[in-house]
Amino acid sequence: MSSNNNLIQLENLTKVYKIGETQVNALRGVSYDIKEGDLVGIMGPSGSGKSTLMNIIGCLDRPTEGKYILEGQEVSTLDKNMLARIRNKKIGFVFQTFNLLPRTTALENTELPLLYSSTPAKKAKEMAYHVLAEVGLKGRELHRTNQLSGGEQQRVAIARSLINNPSLVLADEPTGNLDSKTGKEIMDIFQKLNQEKKITIILVTHDPDVASITRRRIYLRDGLIIKEENGFPIKE
Repeated sequence: MSSNNNLIQLENLTKVYKIGETQVNALRGVSYDIKEGDLVGIMGPSGSGKSTLMNIIGCLDRPTEGKYILEGQEVSTLDKNMLARIRNKKIGFVFQTFNLLPRTTALENTELPLLYSSTPAKKAKEMAYHVLAEVGLKGRELHRTNQLSGGEQQRVAIARSLINNPSLVLADEPTGNLDSKTGKEIMDIFQKLNQEKKITIILVTHDPDVASITRRRIYLRDGLIIKEENGFPIKE
């Protein structure tokens, strides 16, 4: 960890895609620091660049130019194998569509990231039981995906994101497929994990209700940060 306590440093990130003869500037010079233990919202409309920024922070993609420093290590220039290693070890993901294997249990889905590590099977099972209990699924561990509600499936996805004890959890529109009551329960889990476990969480969303639990927010438009906010938003 760098001495200034920044988990993430983004320095003048740009991302250019070519679609045929057309050049698309998805990010146009994004700079931002995220400290260890932060709860941050990345907001903006469709096409603003927030998904592109999430993919770079999640080591799923590399910037065209600029620096991305994670825990003091510059990762923006690493090859795909090294990025995959960092991703599996340091970053947990939660997606709008849950991304669970359909015919497997909550426990087996949660254990999946440990298949790529040297964790013994018994230890992996213990870890999976523990994180499932943390997200409120004690007693549901052996239920298959199709036996779980949407909210329970998202809880499994959150448990899976925690199994490797990551430095960072990235959640992309995590309540997008849920009703408002269930979505609120999911946001409460993220807030609790951040406050009690001090896990750094980044929520990518267009929904002000989701962003309302974050302490810091950036608003993107056309690949640029157009506004930064600190502190909980004032509810009208």
